[in-house]
Amino acid sequence: MIGLGRPSGPEFVTPPLTRPAPAVTPGVRAMAGPAAPPRGGRLLLAAVLVAAVTGGAAGLAGAAVFAGSEPPAAAALPRAAPAPAGSLAGMSATAARVLPSVVSIELRRGGGSGFVVDGRGHVLTNAHVVRGESEVTVVLGDGRRLAARVLGADDDEDLAVLRVDGAAGLPPATLGSSAALAVGEQVLAIGSPLGLSGTVTAGIVSALDREVRLGGSARTAVQTDASINPGNSGGPLVNARGEVVGVNTAIAADRGGGNIGIGFAIPIDRAAPIAERIIRN
Repeated sequence: MIGLGRPSGPEFVTPPLTRPAPAVTPGVRAMAGPAAPPRGGRLLLAAVLVAAVTGGAAGLAGAAVFAGSEPPAAAALPRAAPAPAGSLAGMSATAARVLPSVVSIELRRGGGSGFVVDGRGHVLTNAHVVRGESEVTVVLGDGRRLAARVLGADDDEDLAVLRVDGAAGLPPATLGSSAALAVGEQVLAIGSPLGLSGTVTAGIVSALDREVRLGGSARTAVQTDASINPGNSGGPLVNARGEVVGVNTAIAADRGGGNIGIGFAIPIDRAAPIAERIIRN
Protein backbone atom coordinates (compact mmCIF):
# COMPACT_ATOMS: atom_id res chain seq x y z
CA MET A 1 0.00 0.00 0.00
CA ILE A 2 1.20 3.48 -0.77
CA GLY A 3 0.27 6.97 0.29
CA LEU A 4 -1.56 9.17 -2.16
CA GLY A 5 0.48 12.37 -1.84
CA ARG A 6 3.46 13.24 -4.00
CA PRO A 7 6.18 12.23 -4.08
CA SER A 8 5.39 9.43 -1.63
CA GLY A 9 3.21 8.57 1.31
CA PRO A 10 3.37 6.17 4.21
CA GLU A 11 5.29 3.02 3.47
CA PHE A 12 3.00 0.09 3.12
CA VAL A 13 3.52 -3.42 1.84
CA THR A 14 2.61 -3.86 -1.80
CA PRO A 15 0.37 -6.92 -2.17
CA PRO A 16 1.71 -9.43 -4.70
CA LEU A 17 -0.27 -9.41 -7.88
CA THR A 18 -0.08 -11.65 -10.91
CA ARG A 19 -0.24 -10.30 -14.39
CA PRO A 20 -2.02 -12.20 -17.19
CA ALA A 21 -0.07 -13.12 -20.30
CA PRO A 22 -0.78 -10.84 -23.25
CA ALA A 23 -3.60 -12.10 -25.43
CA VAL A 24 -2.83 -13.22 -28.97
CA THR A 25 -5.45 -12.49 -31.61
CA PRO A 26 -5.80 -15.49 -33.94
CA GLY A 27 -6.09 -15.20 -37.67
CA VAL A 28 -4.33 -11.86 -38.07
CA ARG A 29 -1.48 -11.74 -40.56
CA ALA A 30 0.77 -8.97 -41.76
CA MET A 31 0.18 -7.85 -45.34
CA ALA A 32 3.13 -8.70 -47.62
CA GLY A 33 2.55 -5.91 -50.11
CA PRO A 34 -0.08 -3.86 -51.93
CA ALA A 35 -3.17 -5.78 -52.90
CA ALA A 36 -3.74 -6.40 -56.60
CA PRO A 37 -6.42 -4.16 -58.12
CA PRO A 38 -9.75 -5.92 -58.66
CA ARG A 39 -10.87 -6.87 -62.14
CA GLY A 40 -12.94 -4.26 -63.76
CA GLY A 41 -10.93 -1.52 -62.10
CA ARG A 42 -10.82 0.54 -65.28
CA LEU A 43 -14.60 0.53 -65.56
CA LEU A 44 -14.90 1.62 -61.92
CA LEU A 45 -12.37 4.45 -62.45
CA ALA A 46 -14.31 5.68 -65.47
CA ALA A 47 -17.52 5.73 -63.47
CA VAL A 48 -15.84 7.78 -60.75
CA LEU A 49 -14.56 10.31 -63.28
CA VAL A 50 -18.01 10.67 -64.80
CA ALA A 51 -19.51 11.26 -61.37
CA ALA A 52 -16.83 13.85 -60.58
CA VAL A 53 -17.46 15.76 -63.79
CA THR A 54 -21.21 15.64 -63.29
CA GLY A 55 -20.87 16.83 -59.71
CA GLY A 56 -18.60 19.67 -60.75
CA ALA A 57 -21.13 20.86 -63.29
CA ALA A 58 -23.88 20.78 -60.71
CA GLY A 59 -21.72 22.80 -58.37
CA LEU A 60 -21.16 25.48 -61.02
CA ALA A 61 -24.88 25.67 -61.67
CA GLY A 62 -25.57 26.07 -57.99
CA ALA A 63 -22.95 28.83 -57.68
CA ALA A 64 -24.63 30.73 -60.53
CA VAL A 65 -27.97 30.66 -58.73
CA PHE A 66 -26.46 32.26 -55.59
CA ALA A 67 -24.17 34.69 -57.39
CA GLY A 68 -24.56 38.23 -56.10
CA SER A 69 -26.43 37.18 -52.96
CA GLU A 70 -25.45 36.21 -49.42
CA PRO A 71 -25.05 32.45 -48.80
CA PRO A 72 -27.81 30.96 -46.65
CA ALA A 73 -27.03 30.91 -42.93
CA ALA A 74 -26.47 27.49 -41.37
CA ALA A 75 -29.36 26.38 -39.19
CA ALA A 76 -28.51 26.36 -35.48
CA LEU A 77 -28.95 23.04 -33.74
CA PRO A 78 -31.48 23.14 -30.89
CA ARG A 79 -29.89 22.99 -27.43
CA ALA A 80 -31.51 22.34 -24.08
CA ALA A 81 -31.18 25.02 -21.42
CA PRO A 82 -28.67 24.08 -18.67
CA ALA A 83 -30.29 22.62 -15.60
CA PRO A 84 -30.11 24.90 -12.54
CA ALA A 85 -27.90 23.64 -9.72
CA GLY A 86 -30.91 23.37 -7.44
CA SER A 87 -32.50 20.78 -9.73
CA LEU A 88 -29.63 18.28 -9.49
CA ALA A 89 -30.46 15.03 -7.76
CA GLY A 90 -28.69 11.99 -6.39
CA MET A 91 -24.90 11.89 -6.34
CA SER A 92 -24.70 14.85 -8.73
CA ALA A 93 -26.31 17.02 -6.06
CA THR A 94 -23.94 15.54 -3.46
CA ALA A 95 -20.87 16.43 -5.54
CA ALA A 96 -22.15 19.94 -6.23
CA ARG A 97 -22.66 20.51 -2.51
CA VAL A 98 -19.17 19.33 -1.45
CA LEU A 99 -16.93 20.55 -4.28
CA PRO A 100 -16.79 24.23 -3.14
CA SER A 101 -15.21 23.04 0.14
CA VAL A 102 -12.44 20.96 -1.51
CA VAL A 103 -9.05 22.48 -2.36
CA SER A 104 -5.89 21.45 -4.18
CA ILE A 105 -2.58 21.76 -2.33
CA GLU A 106 0.51 22.65 -4.37
CA LEU A 107 4.09 22.22 -3.23
CA ARG A 108 7.47 22.41 -4.90
CA ARG A 109 7.72 18.61 -4.85
CA GLY A 110 4.16 17.61 -5.70
CA GLY A 111 0.71 18.14 -4.24
CA GLY A 112 -2.41 16.73 -2.68
CA SER A 113 -5.91 17.63 -1.59
CA GLY A 114 -7.73 19.00 1.43
CA PHE A 115 -11.09 20.34 2.56
CA VAL A 116 -12.28 23.32 4.58
CA VAL A 117 -13.49 22.38 8.07
CA ASP A 118 -14.67 25.74 9.48
CA GLY A 119 -15.43 29.34 8.54
CA ARG A 120 -11.99 30.61 9.60
CA GLY A 121 -10.04 29.14 6.68
CA HIS A 122 -8.78 25.93 8.31
CA VAL A 123 -8.13 23.06 5.90
CA LEU A 124 -7.67 19.41 6.89
CA THR A 125 -5.27 17.24 4.86
CA ASN A 126 -2.73 14.43 5.31
CA ALA A 127 0.52 14.98 7.18
CA HIS A 128 2.50 13.21 4.46
CA VAL A 129 1.22 15.72 1.87
CA VAL A 130 2.83 18.71 3.64
CA ARG A 131 5.69 16.96 5.45
CA GLY A 132 8.77 19.20 5.60
CA GLU A 133 6.82 22.29 4.50
CA SER A 134 5.80 25.34 6.51
CA GLU A 135 4.01 27.20 3.71
CA VAL A 136 2.07 25.87 0.71
CA THR A 137 -0.25 27.15 -2.01
CA VAL A 138 -3.94 26.30 -1.89
CA VAL A 139 -6.03 26.41 -5.08
CA LEU A 140 -9.76 26.93 -4.53
CA GLY A 141 -12.54 25.55 -6.65
CA ASP A 142 -12.98 28.91 -8.40
CA GLY A 143 -9.31 28.97 -9.43
CA ARG A 144 -8.02 31.39 -6.81
CA ARG A 145 -4.55 30.65 -5.51
CA LEU A 146 -3.93 31.54 -1.88
CA ALA A 147 -0.99 31.16 0.47
CA ALA A 148 -1.44 28.86 3.46
CA ARG A 149 0.74 27.91 6.39
CA VAL A 150 0.96 24.54 8.07
CA LEU A 151 -0.64 25.07 11.47
CA GLY A 152 0.30 21.67 12.87
CA ALA A 153 0.43 17.96 12.15
CA ASP A 154 -0.02 14.57 13.79
CA ASP A 155 2.39 12.24 11.98
CA ASP A 156 1.18 9.13 13.80
CA GLU A 157 -2.35 9.67 12.50
CA ASP A 158 -1.16 11.18 9.17
CA LEU A 159 -3.24 14.34 9.61
CA ALA A 160 -2.38 18.04 9.28
CA VAL A 161 -4.23 21.36 9.41
CA LEU A 162 -3.53 24.40 7.22
CA ARG A 163 -4.56 28.01 7.81
CA VAL A 164 -5.41 29.76 4.53
CA ASP A 165 -4.66 33.49 4.50
CA GLY A 166 -7.53 35.73 3.42
CA ALA A 167 -9.95 32.81 3.02
CA ALA A 168 -12.41 33.60 5.79
CA GLY A 169 -15.93 32.73 4.71
CA LEU A 170 -15.00 29.70 2.59
CA PRO A 171 -17.85 27.17 2.77
CA PRO A 172 -16.87 24.41 5.23
CA ALA A 173 -17.67 20.79 4.50
CA THR A 174 -20.26 19.09 6.69
CA LEU A 175 -18.70 16.40 8.87
CA GLY A 176 -20.67 13.20 9.32
CA SER A 177 -20.10 10.07 11.40
CA SER A 178 -17.92 7.22 10.21
CA ALA A 179 -19.46 5.04 12.94
CA ALA A 180 -22.75 5.16 11.02
CA LEU A 181 -21.21 3.75 7.82
CA ALA A 182 -22.30 0.37 6.50
CA VAL A 183 -20.55 -1.98 4.09
CA GLY A 184 -22.02 -1.47 0.62
CA GLU A 185 -22.98 2.15 1.25
CA GLN A 186 -22.30 4.46 -1.69
CA VAL A 187 -19.55 7.07 -1.26
CA LEU A 188 -17.70 9.69 -3.32
CA ALA A 189 -13.99 10.48 -3.22
CA ILE A 190 -13.18 14.09 -4.16
CA GLY A 191 -9.75 15.61 -4.75
CA SER A 192 -6.97 16.28 -7.23
CA PRO A 193 -5.57 12.96 -8.47
CA LEU A 194 -2.47 13.52 -10.62
CA GLY A 195 -3.14 17.26 -10.37
CA LEU A 196 -6.65 17.04 -11.90
CA SER A 197 -8.47 19.32 -9.47
CA GLY A 198 -12.14 18.84 -8.66
CA THR A 199 -12.18 15.17 -9.64
CA VAL A 200 -15.12 13.14 -8.32
CA THR A 201 -15.15 9.33 -8.30
CA ALA A 202 -17.82 7.00 -6.94
CA GLY A 203 -17.71 3.66 -5.16
CA ILE A 204 -18.94 1.87 -2.09
CA VAL A 205 -17.68 1.15 1.40
CA SER A 206 -15.84 -2.14 0.94
CA ALA A 207 -14.95 -2.79 4.58
CA LEU A 208 -14.89 -1.10 7.97
CA ASP A 209 -12.06 -1.04 10.52
CA ARG A 210 -9.51 -2.40 8.05
CA GLU A 211 -6.08 -2.43 9.70
CA VAL A 212 -3.38 -0.57 7.73
CA ARG A 213 -0.14 1.18 8.61
CA LEU A 214 -0.35 4.97 8.84
CA GLY A 215 2.64 7.05 9.89
CA GLY A 216 4.55 3.92 10.82
CA SER A 217 1.82 2.65 13.18
CA ALA A 218 -1.08 0.24 12.75
CA ARG A 219 -4.40 2.05 12.43
CA THR A 220 -7.90 1.14 11.33
CA ALA A 221 -9.31 2.68 8.16
CA VAL A 222 -12.41 2.69 5.97
CA GLN A 223 -11.80 0.63 2.83
CA THR A 224 -13.44 1.78 -0.41
CA ASP A 225 -13.34 0.89 -4.08
CA ALA A 226 -13.86 4.52 -5.17
CA SER A 227 -11.04 5.29 -7.60
CA ILE A 228 -8.33 7.27 -5.78
CA ASN A 229 -4.80 7.92 -6.98
CA PRO A 230 -1.68 9.94 -6.03
CA GLY A 231 -2.86 13.50 -5.39
CA ASN A 232 -6.14 12.39 -3.74
CA SER A 233 -4.42 12.37 -0.34
CA GLY A 234 -6.18 14.61 2.17
CA GLY A 235 -9.38 14.89 0.16
CA PRO A 236 -12.75 13.93 1.63
CA LEU A 237 -14.62 10.66 1.36
CA VAL A 238 -18.31 11.62 1.57
CA ASN A 239 -21.57 9.72 1.90
CA ALA A 240 -24.68 10.17 -0.25
CA ARG A 241 -25.85 13.05 1.99
CA GLY A 242 -22.65 15.00 1.31
CA GLU A 243 -21.21 14.45 4.78
CA VAL A 244 -17.48 13.81 5.16
CA VAL A 245 -16.97 10.33 6.61
CA GLY A 246 -13.23 9.93 5.99
CA VAL A 247 -9.95 11.48 4.83
CA ASN A 248 -8.50 9.66 1.81
CA THR A 249 -4.95 8.64 2.64
CA ALA A 250 -3.65 5.42 1.03
CA ILE A 251 -4.17 2.80 -1.65
CA ALA A 252 -3.15 -0.76 -2.26
CA ALA A 253 -1.28 -0.71 -5.57
CA ASP A 254 0.58 -2.91 -8.00
CA ARG A 255 4.10 -2.10 -9.15
CA GLY A 256 2.85 0.74 -11.33
CA GLY A 257 1.51 2.58 -8.27
CA GLY A 258 -1.94 3.22 -9.73
CA ASN A 259 -5.44 2.54 -8.47
CA ILE A 260 -6.59 -1.09 -8.40
CA GLY A 261 -9.86 -0.49 -6.58
CA ILE A 262 -8.61 -0.71 -2.98
CA GLY A 263 -8.36 2.60 -1.14
CA PHE A 264 -8.30 3.62 2.51
CA ALA A 265 -9.61 6.65 4.39
CA ILE A 266 -9.02 7.77 7.97
CA PRO A 267 -12.43 7.66 9.73
CA ILE A 268 -13.72 11.18 10.36
CA ASP A 269 -14.68 10.24 13.93
CA ARG A 270 -10.97 9.91 14.63
CA ALA A 271 -9.78 12.73 12.36
CA ALA A 272 -12.10 15.50 13.58
CA PRO A 273 -10.92 15.58 17.24
CA ILE A 274 -7.29 15.65 16.07
CA ALA A 275 -8.03 18.59 13.77
CA GLU A 276 -9.77 20.41 16.63
CA ARG A 277 -6.79 19.84 18.90
CA ILE A 278 -4.33 21.17 16.30
CA ILE A 279 -6.47 24.28 15.72
CA ARG A 280 -6.94 24.89 19.42
CA ASN A 281 -3.23 24.58 20.26
